[in-house]
Amino acid sequence: MSMKALAAVAVIGGLIGGGAAIGIQQLAAPHGASGEAVRAYLLDHPEVIPEAMQRLQDREQGKAVAAIGGDLTKPFGNAYSGNPKGDVTLVEFYDYNCGYCRASLPLLKRLVEADPKLRIVYRELPILAPSSRAAARMSLLAASQGKFQAFHDALYAGGPVSDATIAAAARAAGVDTTKLAAFQPQADAEIARNMEAASRLGLNGTPSWIVGNRVLSGALPIEQLQKAIADARNG
Repeated sequence: MSMKALAAVAVIGGLIGGGAAIGIQQLAAPHGASGEAVRAYLLDHPEVIPEAMQRLQDREQGKAVAAIGGDLTKPFGNAYSGNPKGDVTLVEFYDYNCGYCRASLPLLKRLVEADPKLRIVYRELPILAPSSRAAARMSLLAASQGKFQAFHDALYAGGPVSDATIAAAARAAGVDTTKLAAFQPQADAEIARNMEAASRLGLNGTPSWIVGNRVLSGALPIEQLQKAIADARNG
């Protein structure tokens, strides 16, 4: 094991074990390096510490993704775009009041156009405003009727989220809104499942992305998402 790798492991081990010094000594010894040597390396190369922390976070989030399993990539109704049998699924947790989610629409379209084997699954995470939940309920109703994408695009194109813009988007998509009251318990159950998954994954905002065993957050450049997709595809 290289000194850089050993130092990174020592940082993680020390943080988990409750003491950096103990972690360094315990992990350095089996590899023929002294605790002092690893400590000196860390002082000379402090960039190892955030790298080690990122690896730790990725590992823990990967475990959470694996624990949730296939439920994460299974769309509600037709709340997906791209290839329904794609070999890689990109999951987006989003909120209709999220400006960064709105700004990501052209990026998602480009991803699907450029990658015929990609599927994108959309998961409601209405956390920003009361109107977010009303929009999520209607979106899920649209998805249950096979009209998700039409509603999704119409609502984002309709300006600030309100009862009026939600109703207008539903009309434009042809959603049968007379079924909303009876459907609401099912919608709320799906939203609760998404909230629980988001909590387990450590998501704290929208948009958030899951691809393979990676969890990513924020408005990201297309190249970063494409790399994560390629990494998931290549295993």
